[in-house]
Amino acid sequence: MRIGCSGWQYKHWRGVFYPAELPTSRWFAHYALSFDTVEINNSFYRLPPPETFAKWREQAPSHFLYAVKASRFLTHMKKLKDPEDPLARLLDNARQLGPRLGPILYQLPPRWPLNLDRFEIFLRALPRGYRHTVEFREPSWYDERVFELMRRHNVALCLHDMQGSASGTLVIGPFVYVRFHFGTKKYGGRYPDDRLDDWADWLAARAAEGMHVFAYFNNDTGGHAPRDAVRLRQRIFDRLYPAVTIAADADTGAPRTDAGDRRAPAPVRRAR
Repeated sequence: MRIGCSGWQYKHWRGVFYPAELPTSRWFAHYALSFDTVEINNSFYRLPPPETFAKWREQAPSHFLYAVKASRFLTHMKKLKDPEDPLARLLDNARQLGPRLGPILYQLPPRWPLNLDRFEIFLRALPRGYRHTVEFREPSWYDERVFELMRRHNVALCLHDMQGSASGTLVIGPFVYVRFHFGTKKYGGRYPDDRLDDWADWLAARAAEGMHVFAYFNNDTGGHAPRDAVRLRQRIFDRLYPAVTIAADADTGAPRTDAGDRRAPAPVRRAR
């Protein structure tokens, strides 16, 4: 079970999640004290060079995983046509993360209807030995023929929670991957308690079945993403391990342990 945010380099998190006096060079270290995973989103707009991925590998703790979002050149501009070269460039760079590399996310555009032939060619081109997940933003892709191809190629369906575009909770593939955009408005606002409760019930059930779960919050405006990630994690832990309590720091959203007779994980340190 890995829960984190879609990125960590948000200036508007200063004084909300990051201490106001903490230099930006220490932001990742602070983030990694609270979370064991992050989704890299800037790779969607411009693929970072291998040196950047190598730097990210070096800065991360040994238990940490990065999810990497594939370039829009492949998914939105080429619409998966001739995928071999873009995939090779992506993996040549991202593999510099080594054991810190988690799932690779391919988000398809919202106004591109189902193209089954092109999708099958894309799936065949995916390098083996990696965790691949696909996010659909156009309703026609939610088709059993698509799901059968994904099962055949061991590719996971990315679920997303956002206004006007709920993907449901269908499990396709070898792991669960969820992106949280909703809040009280698109890409912003605090998640309502009842919505997090529903997701916690479902994700805890999947984890209890032995599924690997990756979940990322993208409602970064106002610093709600890290707070909501902690809130969801606490709810899931309450369901899976009733003797464990992880409480959120009221000021930063970072987890802290409660005192008392209940078992608790090691306390979280603060980056300086």
